[in-house]
Amino acid sequence: MFKVGKCLLSDRLSAADLTQTELSELTKIPKSQISEYVNNKHIMSLESAKKISYALDCDIEDLYVWEPVKDVARR
Repeated sequence: MFKVGKCLLSDRLSAADLTQTELSELTKIPKSQISEYVNNKHIMSLESAKKISYALDCDIEDLYVWEPVKDVARR
């Protein structure tokens, strides 16, 4: 199992040559909310992550560092 680590949105924006404002316009997510994601103040909802990953042409998993949680059994 994994837990959400550091947000990689800043890196993804740089790779896509987009600003937070441009991403906000593409996704209709308020710029202030995108800033909170970039600064690790809030974790994206699944809906926001899907919109952002679509706009940046990446997978949702690429938006965060995923940290393993030890000793959690799989079913």
